[in-house]
Amino acid sequence: MSERFRIASEQSSEASVELAPVFTRPGEASVLPKFKMPTSMMESDTAYQIVHDSAMLDGNSRLNLATFVSTWMDQNAQKLYVEAADKNMIDKDEYPATAEIEDRCWRIIADLWNVPNPDDTIGTSTIGSSEACMLGGLALKRLWQERRKAEGKSTEKPNLILSAGVQVVWEKFCNYWDVEARYVPVTEDHLVLDGFELEKYVDENTIGVVAILGQTYTGLYEPVKEIAAKLDEIQANTGIDVKIHVDGASGGMVAPFCQPDLEWDFRVDRVNSISTSGHKYGLVYPGVGWVVWRNKAVCPETLIFHVSYLGGDMPTLALNFSRPGAQVLLQYYQFLRLGREGYTAIQQGSIDVATYLSSEIAKLPDFELISKGDTIPVFAWRLTGGERNWDLHDLADRLRMRGWLVPAYPMPDDIADMIVQRIVVRSDLSKDLAGTLLTAIKEEVAFLQSLDSPLPREAKRTAFAH
Repeated sequence: MSERFRIASEQSSEASVELAPVFTRPGEASVLPKFKMPTSMMESDTAYQIVHDSAMLDGNSRLNLATFVSTWMDQNAQKLYVEAADKNMIDKDEYPATAEIEDRCWRIIADLWNVPNPDDTIGTSTIGSSEACMLGGLALKRLWQERRKAEGKSTEKPNLILSAGVQVVWEKFCNYWDVEARYVPVTEDHLVLDGFELEKYVDENTIGVVAILGQTYTGLYEPVKEIAAKLDEIQANTGIDVKIHVDGASGGMVAPFCQPDLEWDFRVDRVNSISTSGHKYGLVYPGVGWVVWRNKAVCPETLIFHVSYLGGDMPTLALNFSRPGAQVLLQYYQFLRLGREGYTAIQQGSIDVATYLSSEIAKLPDFELISKGDTIPVFAWRLTGGERNWDLHDLADRLRMRGWLVPAYPMPDDIADMIVQRIVVRSDLSKDLAGTLLTAIKEEVAFLQSLDSPLPREAKRTAFAH
């Protein structure tokens, strides 16, 4: 036994990775520790094969209808990705061309969102829309603090108004930055934040209202213009002036192309800032996000840091420091490659597939639509009334066995007894592939209906697995 093999074998007395002989070479270990670094080096081909095989059991991302994140880009985009993998977006002095492209991208997005004055605005790329939301929320908090200080008032106990159906990033924001989250309930009559009874939540400590353009639970848009009108009414009655951040993680890159007349962006005066995910319907691999402010005045200078130790004065507006520049180049590639015409065709194509799927699912007697997929290409449904030996979690389990990830989950607190199932349509889900999914849904519903009696959840999963 070689010394290298002996050491590896001794290390493997705990959890270990055991390799098939076909992937090993003479003199290399065939057993490796899982949770400690191996003692010796190995051939790069062997290391590659180990990692490749370890990840091989992941689901097929193309069949993951739970994720909003892009799962396909063309070969030229992949080539750019590899060429720029070593670029740190934050190092703008070393990579000025990438920095210039970042500037072009957020200005293109600002134009899509109808920014009033292109010469008086500010924006940035982020590692994803979560960071973009954090920056938008921080700007609202900082503006509120500055105003309160100028008025000689307390800056304690800020609050932010949100739909109960908000994405978890906003819960994180409020937790991390000591802001009280005031959740407006989601009900069957008000599935989104639409301004109803908003006056009950606004007070002098309110830093802003978050409006979601494409709710995660259902894909529905929150009506930004109606929320703003309600805030106008509140200001007229109380003098309290509250601004809006639009979380356009998904809809921010759909509405400009597919619902161009919808007033949700900077055409609404109360909108201070908007964020989106480049790696969702911006059609870029993860992770990149974008945030733009109406004007420079609503993005406090105190959020911008200036550093010089990377060479030259570099203003940075970010929570993360080192982050990849490749996705920024990919975003610019998509803007050039597709243009408005291409984005419109792709996003509308996804909406067409979503509405096709939702209309077919609505025809099945067991299902009732919650949304149709005609906003962003996302829709949800629930079971109709009646006794069954199965539920939507069972259907999700059955579909997962066939490779499809179609999640089932409860709605927010006030209607948490409503279980829904959701499909996210992305550009790589063709109508033909959607037809294959429909067939799978129909077949699995038929199987579940054939059960003579209900089984406990774990027993069902065990039976299905075999």
